[in-house]
Amino acid sequence: MFPLSLFMKTTLAKNVQLKDKTWYVVDAKDQVLGRLAVKIANILRGRHKPTYTPHVDTGDYVIVINADKVRLTGSKEEDKTYMFYTGWVGTAYRRTAAAMRERRPEFLVTHAVKGMLPKNRLANAMLLKLRVYAGDKHDQAANNPQPFPEAKKV
Repeated sequence: MFPLSLFMKTTLAKNVQLKDKTWYVVDAKDQVLGRLAVKIANILRGRHKPTYTPHVDTGDYVIVINADKVRLTGSKEEDKTYMFYTGWVGTAYRRTAAAMRERRPEFLVTHAVKGMLPKNRLANAMLLKLRVYAGDKHDQAANNPQPFPEAKKV
């Protein structure tokens, strides 16, 4: 057999080791909603870090500004619907993406990012690290947020 020193060892992150969380600002102006949601979900999960571990929250905080100016492709503005149900009989109602953009533009981004996260309790903790604002002003200036470095296209 081979000696164990020939194989690389995988380091798994633990919650006690993770103390340095970075705050990132992402501008949603004129960006496609689905592609933006993938980027934000990867930051929240920590997939951009070398210490990424699937079962540990290694992600960073994300501030999304200009959520009301996010772009939907094709005819999704009129065709895409969001359904809500209060639990009472006959109280299911639907809203189009255009109506949601008027009422709560933050919901479009939050709902898309939530769909990109895993469906477990860890995702609930990750979603708490997401702050979405309709305009270009945000309340997290004290956390010194930095713009997320975009991947360069070759």
